[in-house]
Amino acid sequence: MKKRRPKIVVVGSINMDLVLRCEHLPLPGETIAANQCVEVSGGKGANQAVAAAKMGADVEIIGRVGNDVFGPQLLRCLTEAGVGTQYVKACEDCGSGLALVMVERSGQNSIVIVPAANGQLSRLDIREVASVIGAADMLLVQLECPLEAVDEAIAIAQAAGVKVLLNPAPASKSLPNRFYEVDIICPNQTEAELLTGVLVDSYATATTAAKMLLDRGAAKVVITLGKDGACVAERNDNRDEFTSVASRQVTAVDTTAAGDAFIGALATYLSEYQELGLACRKACIAGALATTKLGAQTSLPWRAEVEAFR
Repeated sequence: MKKRRPKIVVVGSINMDLVLRCEHLPLPGETIAANQCVEVSGGKGANQAVAAAKMGADVEIIGRVGNDVFGPQLLRCLTEAGVGTQYVKACEDCGSGLALVMVERSGQNSIVIVPAANGQLSRLDIREVASVIGAADMLLVQLECPLEAVDEAIAIAQAAGVKVLLNPAPASKSLPNRFYEVDIICPNQTEAELLTGVLVDSYATATTAAKMLLDRGAAKVVITLGKDGACVAERNDNRDEFTSVASRQVTAVDTTAAGDAFIGALATYLSEYQELGLACRKACIAGALATTKLGAQTSLPWRAEVEAFR
């Protein structure tokens, strides 16, 4: 019998990324010339939706696009990747979300976001699709949309017994309690530091931050550490357990969406009831593979690539 694909609902941002390739990121007051400018579909919500779809999940995204030329293009890219878009509304009075992504030779990047249509996602929008969220195996959310919309989505999922994975990006020093009381919270080092006040510069400091997030109510915590992998934490029988998951070595071209590849893979594998440590190891492979190509959604790997990586 064919295995059922896990159902993941993503509430999140949908952006057009303008990617500039340059020798180095500009310093304050510095003007530099870019080697290349490419339009690539992005946005954390859309990226993670595509990443999960490429991992084999049945994915629906809830969000907004604008009334500009980018709107239909963004929806088309999502559909071509296998993501359902019937719950994406088009705004009549603003453009689609934009991100200016500068990528230097080393692969490191710097990003500036214009929320635009993403900023109009409301509690009412979420309430209108409550049944869709309630029928999912997992709700996947980030913070590039208004927090009240994210809060409503989490509340609906929790009331329906649907697991919630929160990627607190971009991070804030203060979040509603509900945001911490999720099944999995997955920040990167910078986000973990903003949330906890702990400088996360090693596995040891990551465990300190992870414990604080467990204390705030998260059932499981995964802190991504870039090339150093991830710190995994969970609380069982009032005992905290920590695991270090190694990253995989590749030649990085562009780190854009590496974290989104990790999140999408993690959500899919966990929705298939795979063990947390194994799911994180596979997610690390997905994140590493995403750095080997330019752009956001264009760099996200397929499940076969992740499974075949040695």
